[in-house]
Amino acid sequence: MFPGRKFPPRKQVRRENVNETIRAREVRAVFPDGVAEIMPTSVALRKAQDMGLDLVVVAPTAVPPVAKAVDYGHYQYELKKKQHEAKKKQHVVQVKELKFRPNTDDHDYDFKKNHAIRFLKEGNRVKAVVQFRGREIAHTDLGKKLLLRFSEDLAAFGQVEGMPRLEGRNAHVLISPIKGAKTSAPAPNPGSVAEPGKTQ
Repeated sequence: MFPGRKFPPRKQVRRENVNETIRAREVRAVFPDGVAEIMPTSVALRKAQDMGLDLVVVAPTAVPPVAKAVDYGHYQYELKKKQHEAKKKQHVVQVKELKFRPNTDDHDYDFKKNHAIRFLKEGNRVKAVVQFRGREIAHTDLGKKLLLRFSEDLAAFGQVEGMPRLEGRNAHVLISPIKGAKTSAPAPNPGSVAEPGKTQ
């Protein structure tokens, strides 16, 4: 038989600024009937408990702190619900990467360009990368020209952050969305063909 393992005791979660943990001597107590009154914390707590409620500090930086008589469980639920809704409304900016080759054909180029326009309209940044393999590294100028062309084609939707940069066997450029770009110009037709004479 193995000796029993000793686990450290679980830490009890201490509810700060609730009922007996309120350190302020007096509070501006707000009760369900809408009455707000400055009174000693002990008096406000007793009054809240007589109503079957908890006394919760909702504005600790106020002078004196504002405390409401509420059902603490319901208060926590509503607070988490509001935080969840606020988080859903926040847009997390992502960097969407699109990869090209120096000899990318027009169809593939247009397909990825339209993806980039959609990403920028959604408020995300776009990183266009040209990969050089083998002897292609001797023609980095083709990759840079492609990135410049790409930047120009997206000028109505995004702003280029610097010139194309070469790092190792990759050249890249970063494009950030322009506010209001959703209505600034229509997206090109996916089946459109690039103008002849432009570098691929």
